[in-house]
Amino acid sequence: MTRLGGTVDPYGEVALAHLAKVAEHNADALDDAADLVLACVRADGLVLTSGAGHSLAAVAETFFRAGGLACVRPLVHDDLQVFRGARQATAAERRSGLAAEVFASVPRSGHEVLFIFSNSGVNPFPVELARVALDAGCPVVAVTSPTSSAGAPRRAGGLLAQHATILLDTLTGPGDVAYPTDSPVTASLSTLCNAFLWNLLLARLHDRAVAEGVELPRWRSSNVEGGDAANAALLDRYGPRVPHLG
Repeated sequence: MTRLGGTVDPYGEVALAHLAKVAEHNADALDDAADLVLACVRADGLVLTSGAGHSLAAVAETFFRAGGLACVRPLVHDDLQVFRGARQATAAERRSGLAAEVFASVPRSGHEVLFIFSNSGVNPFPVELARVALDAGCPVVAVTSPTSSAGAPRRAGGLLAQHATILLDTLTGPGDVAYPTDSPVTASLSTLCNAFLWNLLLARLHDRAVAEGVELPRWRSSNVEGGDAANAALLDRYGPRVPHLG
């Protein structure tokens, strides 16, 4: 338990209990996702990751992160960046057609897998992105909350969870607030869940790679000995395919 002033911190207790449920609930789906990613790495494919709004925090967790995969390419658009304008970003996430434009901009080998982070899973960008990816033969891992989706306005004629090869469920409630527990108005859980699920996946991927003798392309911290040199080789390898590494 986390403690604040010598007492159990209520939100910390809620968060830790929730993450334990998330790990248990998604165990089988995480195994399947790890198998997909390992196949992608074996084939020298790219792991595509996308989201909008605050789900971009999850995309950041997947990209150029110490210990993370170097074969990750974010699928993002400037209009979706909340720091460029919150109103603009909200409008862009709800704009039909943007997802198809973003997906079409990525050269593909046929060995990609796409992770889409969207807790509500109702806006056109994530829903349409899943559709166009599946139509192109690219498997989709949706990190979302069907419970949250159930109470959200329908804006895309469907839900992200309905267009997923694999579903990772954050188990969060409506509105993405968790505190106080009897009538939540603050303290999100989705950002914690997104990062937790991604790192649970990385741990499973590591174990599979070791067992099968596969070398994973992983970033190292630039603040440890040899980190810059190791990363330079990965930048040379993936830079031509991942423009965000420039």
